[in-house]
Amino acid sequence: MSNFNQQEFSNYTVLESKQARTTGAVSRKFMAGVFTWMFFALGVSTLFAVMFANNTELLGYLINITEKGARLNMLGWAVTFAPLAFVLIMSFAFNRLSATALTALFMAYAAVNGISFSFILLTYTTGSVIGCFASASVMFGVMALMGYTTDKDLTSFGSLMMMGLVGMLIAMMVNWFLHSDALGYIISIVGVAVFTGLTAYDVQKLKRVGAGLEYEGTSANDTKKLVLMGGLTLYLDFVNLFLMLLRLFGGKRD
Repeated sequence: MSNFNQQEFSNYTVLESKQARTTGAVSRKFMAGVFTWMFFALGVSTLFAVMFANNTELLGYLINITEKGARLNMLGWAVTFAPLAFVLIMSFAFNRLSATALTALFMAYAAVNGISFSFILLTYTTGSVIGCFASASVMFGVMALMGYTTDKDLTSFGSLMMMGLVGMLIAMMVNWFLHSDALGYIISIVGVAVFTGLTAYDVQKLKRVGAGLEYEGTSANDTKKLVLMGGLTLYLDFVNLFLMLLRLFGGKRD
């Protein structure tokens, strides 16, 4: 009986080890897909930002030149606020959308977001944009690695970051009316801290989602949708970190 139990335990250990390796492979594949879509979306946004910033004919569709200077026209304002609409649609209609539809929305969002970023390229110097982008890349990479490798549960930390995000959004709405440079500076500092922290939290959360796919029997269609939303999450973390750094350290054109 003792030998039987020992053999049974040995077989169970081997089975558990194989299962862990399989789950690890699924999680790594999931995370690879998440980062692939994030980087692809960033590439699309960069392409459209550079294309519109360097083409006066394309900018003419978004801006009207008046005696008081350049002003956004209706299409320009639509491009400015459209990214928020895309994110809301992808988030709230997630269960009803197919993977193909979600992919199309994600790419359209990245393109429209890139067009709105062309205004940033026209506002800030090229050197400061590149410098802040490089800084954001390093900070994002370090925190993503920490979130992926740490054994510490970051759930409570993530909740704290979400509270900070809500507070920051409220402060931004208040400052919309106050136009306070000091408050704007504080918001940017808080924003850098919040999106840096959220990067680690979101990567760990997505890693756990990937690990759970093996046990939940998620369909290929739903898995791809989760990969896309994961890519969107990290895209937003990076972009907002970059924008906050740019608000803090970016040098504006004369």
